[in-house]
Amino acid sequence: MENVIIREAVKEDCPRILELIKELALYEKAPDEVTVSLEEMEECGFGVNPVWGSLVAVVDGVIVGIALHYDRYSTWKGRRLYLEDLIVTESMRGTGLGKLLLDELIAYAKEKKYNGMVWQVLDWNEPAINFYKKYNADFDSEWVNVSINF
Repeated sequence: MENVIIREAVKEDCPRILELIKELALYEKAPDEVTVSLEEMEECGFGVNPVWGSLVAVVDGVIVGIALHYDRYSTWKGRRLYLEDLIVTESMRGTGLGKLLLDELIAYAKEKKYNGMVWQVLDWNEPAINFYKKYNADFDSEWVNVSINF
């Protein structure tokens, strides 16, 4: 993967980031669940009070992967980086691109003095689970996801 550039996302990347998010939703069998607009994504990532950031992986001028993240605070552990989505476009999976992105995000979190990183993975997504096991990630089966939609 010598021709890969990994950099922080800029506002102009949002249309492609949203495309990758929709690709992930299709893979996760939930294509209708993506309801965020491009405008909201741009405002929330690059407006007055940004709430998310992302690393992007670029090959030949095209974004082929992202690691979208935001701050999380744990009353027990302190400041943590939350990895919302690690996405590699289907044609680039298995090339080592996901590892490059995750390694860069880990380095970013350490540089910014986070105390750790957390994320979720679907229990049926064996390729992702096996990938994260290579990092000696802790899998917690005790907690149940809870959300309220408005």
